[in-house]
Amino acid sequence: MTAIGSQLTESYSLPDSARDTFDADGFVHLPGVLSPDTVTAYEPAVTQKVIELNTMHVPMPERTTYQKAFLQVENLWRHSAVVRELVFSRRLARIAAELLGVGGVRLYHDQALYKEAGGGLTPWHADQYYWPLASDRSITAWIPLQETPLEMGPLSFARGSHRFSHGRDMPISDESEAALQAALAEQDFPLVQQPFALGDASFHLGWTFHRAGVNASSAARRVMTIIYIDADVTVAEPVNGAQRIDLATYLQNTPVGDVPDNDRNPVLCRL
Repeated sequence: MTAIGSQLTESYSLPDSARDTFDADGFVHLPGVLSPDTVTAYEPAVTQKVIELNTMHVPMPERTTYQKAFLQVENLWRHSAVVRELVFSRRLARIAAELLGVGGVRLYHDQALYKEAGGGLTPWHADQYYWPLASDRSITAWIPLQETPLEMGPLSFARGSHRFSHGRDMPISDESEAALQAALAEQDFPLVQQPFALGDASFHLGWTFHRAGVNASSAARRVMTIIYIDADVTVAEPVNGAQRIDLATYLQNTPVGDVPDNDRNPVLCRL
């Protein structure tokens, strides 16, 4: 553990209202989860691996909507000891477990999401469409690696949409953007879009609908995400092709009904 990384092992004091807000809204935006110095110290290692491992080299005008949304590089922790420190942070994992109200969390996977300058919108979607899990106790930490004003396209949420079952069968796409934009507006789910100070992070449930706008700035919007699942969750029968891919890619083909207890999905925190 690097000297600056010592904060990653220290506890973060959740605001008194955070758990209630998370339960009601399906997400929470937390200030000062990490110090600016900590974020600044880990950003170069994440960015280096994004550059090394990125496979998207198609010119922006020729990309699909999904490809324009961000550069997506996954499981960086397996390629960098420094990034592993961030991904395996007990501080972050404890926040996830406390918000979920579970006795512990294990890693599903990490992914860097870099929205390039001029990058397009990220359509409305719910992450758990892709995940073959037997419960909704899954949570994503969204950690910007720079100050993120609205012009850079920070994450936006439909408040309370984790209880809305319509659209859960839709992958991220132009179709999900149009259909969910209309459905969420019809149900009067408030849109919450806020800038992120350096060190802020948001946490959202797997079934919370969210999107992100275009990056209208001249710099890349650099974000690291970590996906946690209840340490005792079991694998569900995949219901679509994306879940079958995830089962093999991230859960090591754990049998349906079993806990994914393996070296790719380690327990990161027990309360």
